[in-house]
Amino acid sequence: MEKSVSSSRKQPSPGLAAVAGEAVRHLEWLRDAGVGEIPVPGRPAGRPAPAPGPPAPRSPAGVAGAAAAPGASPGAGSAPAPPRYALADKGCGSPELLAVRERLGECTRCKLAGGRKKLVFGVGNPRAELMFVGEGPGGDEDLQGEPFVGKAGQLLTKMIEAMGFARSEVYIANVVKCRPPENRDPEADEIEACEPFLAAQIAALRPRVIVALGRFAVQTLLRDGTPIGRQRGRWREYQGVRCMPTFHPAYLLRSPAEKGKAWDDLKQVMKEFGKEPRKG
Repeated sequence: MEKSVSSSRKQPSPGLAAVAGEAVRHLEWLRDAGVGEIPVPGRPAGRPAPAPGPPAPRSPAGVAGAAAAPGASPGAGSAPAPPRYALADKGCGSPELLAVRERLGECTRCKLAGGRKKLVFGVGNPRAELMFVGEGPGGDEDLQGEPFVGKAGQLLTKMIEAMGFARSEVYIANVVKCRPPENRDPEADEIEACEPFLAAQIAALRPRVIVALGRFAVQTLLRDGTPIGRQRGRWREYQGVRCMPTFHPAYLLRSPAEKGKAWDDLKQVMKEFGKEPRKG
């Protein structure tokens, strides 16, 4: 208890000060005597106070964030909710990538969320030195929750293997994490909503090389609207990481005559890793 007050504060009258001092001394005497409660005026002594009303409903966030009470048994209502994501989930093989997945959550930041079946985060080696970035999920990816599993994905897997890597050795992600309706091009607001999470994946992964597949991956990473046909095959840089633009596998399925150009681009990436094309 403070012994003095500022001189600028109005001093109480002597009579009021005396009453207050007597009340304090009386309370101290009751405390020393072991008295823990003082009856409220108007309530008969010995009558218990009214029982408190039921607690207000708690929000789901409050329930999930509550810590378990000491001694609470497992499964009690106060126990914390289990984590929604785990290192074993697709694309979440490191604490850094898992943190990105948790921040992304069951995303509803843009209109693509309303039509998706599964959010497609990424897949592959969480310590990969080689990363492939595509445009967005298609129908097969939407069903399976994994990027590049349809026909274009099968071609990408063959391209990766021709480079001397296994698909499980690299990391694969897309600019947008949800399928655009009817496989249309992703729109600017959708890319804007998803891009921070792609950037966070790259920062968590810290690859040696990124292969940007197609127009939207190249334009998003490099901020360059130059047509992909003029950008491909030339080394660029994204946040200190070497980046090779090339054609998207879906485009190569539609235009097989361009596969040779894409292979030339990939051979430059192979050279970066000290790999030679297989003979024959």
